[in-house]
Amino acid sequence: MTPETTSGAEAGVHIASVATAAPPFSIEQSEASAIMAQRFGHLLSARSLAIMKKVFSHPSIRRRHLAITDPISLLEEDPDPRVARFTHWAVELSAQAVARALDRAGMPANAVSALVVNTCTGYICPGISTYVIERLGLPKMVRAYDLVGSGCGGAIPNLQVASDSLKNGGVAVSVSVEICSATFQMGDDLSLIVSNALFGDGAAAAVLMRQERGLSLVDSVSLYDPAHRDDIRYVHKNGQLHNQLKPTVPALAAAAAASVTATLLERNGLQMRDVRHWIVHPGGDNVINAVRDELHLADSHLALSRQILSEHGNLSSPTIMFVLREVLDRGVAHGDWLLMVAFGAGLSAHACLLRACDTSTL
Repeated sequence: MTPETTSGAEAGVHIASVATAAPPFSIEQSEASAIMAQRFGHLLSARSLAIMKKVFSHPSIRRRHLAITDPISLLEEDPDPRVARFTHWAVELSAQAVARALDRAGMPANAVSALVVNTCTGYICPGISTYVIERLGLPKMVRAYDLVGSGCGGAIPNLQVASDSLKNGGVAVSVSVEICSATFQMGDDLSLIVSNALFGDGAAAAVLMRQERGLSLVDSVSLYDPAHRDDIRYVHKNGQLHNQLKPTVPALAAAAAASVTATLLERNGLQMRDVRHWIVHPGGDNVINAVRDELHLADSHLALSRQILSEHGNLSSPTIMFVLREVLDRGVAHGDWLLMVAFGAGLSAHACLLRACDTSTL
């Protein structure tokens, strides 16, 4: 597998701040397992029921935040209320993340010249961007982009588009938001059983500008391998999204991650040992282990990815930004190299090379 599409970030673009947002409702995996068994146990084979209990009890995920008020409302949700819930929480969490990121960067809302929003867990028209513009009072002539379909890897393509929008200066905001609970389905299907134990809801935003502050967006690379499209994707059944995850995903994701990582490091004259901070998408425990082994990383390199997985589950595209926020909270030094790696539907993989400069606003 070799990268088919590459995109180097525009020289001089920096991430000035990063912020995240999660819904207030959270649920422990043990509680979620009990509810699922009570509500859907009669629909599952004995084997599937045993798998469900095993997956929910895995120690890699402790709790998840969901954009709901109570679990029962999710289990009995009709399509129209689901779209309304997706719209409300996608806008609410996006607006929270953007407001926090702008505050960290010391930038007013009226300074934003471009807004890029990505999601894969719902569709509305006009897009989420227009609601965020209204909610936060962004300029009405802001350049707004809504990206869909990138899956768990979507945050890095989002940064690429936001970076490209700064050719003439200005301030761009990149937002990844997923309401994974808005794709909830249940049946005697391993993909659905695993998905219901794995995914959570959240949003993350980054402020980009051409000032030497924060993290320099040095370079990025993307890979798309449609031959494996059916291994990880959403499929439509009865007009609703159903997650499809095959057992091949960990190995495929690891190989794709290794490919984009090697390409990015080679063309920037770096070695693996030069990277101080690894920001790897925690797609699940098996995925993390596969990436670790394929890239020959130490467990310490992936500790914060595992922490986010434990506290939030897999949030799809915002997850890698949650990991980046955690890395920044732990502290990065001037000159440190950081490498972000994410993967998802497509099959796709993305890597982004960052270097720390003035991190006071981060």
